[in-house]
Amino acid sequence: MASKTSSRLLLMIVAGLTMNAASGQSEFDAQRQLMVEVLREESARTQGYGAPPLSEATLAVIGKVPRHEFVPELQRRFSYHNRALPIGGEQTISQPYIVALMTDLADVSKDEVVLEIGTGSGYQAAVLSEVAAHVYTIEIIDLLGERAAEDLERLGYDNVSVRIGDGYAGWPEHAPFDAILVTAAPEEVPQPLIDQLAVGGRMVIPVGGQFEGQTLRLLTKEAEGNVSVKDVIAVRFEALTRDEDVE
Repeated sequence: MASKTSSRLLLMIVAGLTMNAASGQSEFDAQRQLMVEVLREESARTQGYGAPPLSEATLAVIGKVPRHEFVPELQRRFSYHNRALPIGGEQTISQPYIVALMTDLADVSKDEVVLEIGTGSGYQAAVLSEVAAHVYTIEIIDLLGERAAEDLERLGYDNVSVRIGDGYAGWPEHAPFDAILVTAAPEEVPQPLIDQLAVGGRMVIPVGGQFEGQTLRLLTKEAEGNVSVKDVIAVRFEALTRDEDVE
């Protein structure tokens, strides 16, 4: 009799834990869809400052990727707020609107290969993996790169390769890239990244110093190596870290 009672109690506990887990997941799903609506509103507002409207295709991807899985536990309740959050190493996970905007500007198709400079939490790489054939991403801070690689693998993003190193030099072994996204701001566009961009390729990059205005730029590589540049919107990113900046 005691054995049957214990078994029933165990089943009830397991069922309760399963329901709580499902409830928590449903809660995050609901929050993510609310965030998508916020991004639609933000897109309408920023068009007044020169930004293009976010596409429904990109919003659908944002509505799919679990941002909370890339946010530290202490910040998880803010996962679906439209703001940057600290992830350690004096770095942040970008504001969801900026992730969506940069993804849209890169205009990646399913047969294209992307390079990301500044893996951070891995969230932008996860978003890109949904629209690209393969994503190569470089993170200079060991702790962040290792954690992002583990999280991306755990979540099944098997078309993402993570490398720890100085992203300024790009990843020449896999060049040319159809798109390059840089998630930290250099004062000037790195020439190695321009060199590794395919003809017709797009680079989305914030440019400017930490104590002056930064601009999100869209570069398109044309025939004979010419590059067209379009300023999109004022932004604020962490500085692009180089090897000599890492202790």
